[in-house]
Amino acid sequence: MGAKTALLAFADGDLRPALLGATRSARAETEALVRQVHPGYTVEPADDGTLFEDTYPPDDVTYATVLSGAELYCSRRLVLDRPSELPDHLRQAGEGRRIIMHGMHSVSDSLAFAVWEDGVLIRSLSLSPDSGGIRENIGKPYDFELPYWAGEHPVEPVPGWPNQDPYPLPFHPLELGEEALRALFGFAIEGYPDPDDIDTETVHLHGFRVTDPTGEEQAAREALYAEVLRTIGPPQRFRMGPDGTMHEVNLDSL
Repeated sequence: MGAKTALLAFADGDLRPALLGATRSARAETEALVRQVHPGYTVEPADDGTLFEDTYPPDDVTYATVLSGAELYCSRRLVLDRPSELPDHLRQAGEGRRIIMHGMHSVSDSLAFAVWEDGVLIRSLSLSPDSGGIRENIGKPYDFELPYWAGEHPVEPVPGWPNQDPYPLPFHPLELGEEALRALFGFAIEGYPDPDDIDTETVHLHGFRVTDPTGEEQAAREALYAEVLRTIGPPQRFRMGPDGTMHEVNLDSL
């Protein structure tokens, strides 16, 4: 699975009709809203994109569009591991509306999605098998979640890999993440599209480079990346043996 998202939307109701009727928004209006959701940051023009290509932008890049009755942002800064900690300025930006957050990452198998209605958190779910499973589980599960919690989509062991521990969740977060993405945003990234899915290639997004003018955020990010690389160590390499199982190999044996 290679699905990654970092999505935040403010909508007057269901987001799907707004995305179905999406037209190119005015850059000046969109930039003003990007500045509103990134107070204190430097905002500069960048290349435009589409919802098909840019659901998970690089660091310091935000894509956004203004729709009829909604605004949509693609930005890593706006998606949280614990959605209930949504900052006050984002709550205020979505005051009186529906706020929808969706973030997933295929490398860590992590998923977080949440919905607020008129300032009230209705549902928040955050999962990460590397962090013990459930990080946050607030509110009543949506109908699309129920088969997953009921054990109808278990994670099967990977054939050939030895010493596999049971998966820490009763389902794969990215599989549920695709269901949540379709239910809340009207499209999915992987798998066969439904006939009613949004055509994400037709949803134009304005691009912006959004940076911390002090440089502190960028320095902290680089330090974190360096620490992660130091912690995980050098890459491991595996090869399938004659018995059908995977064995670690070194460079000399390749």
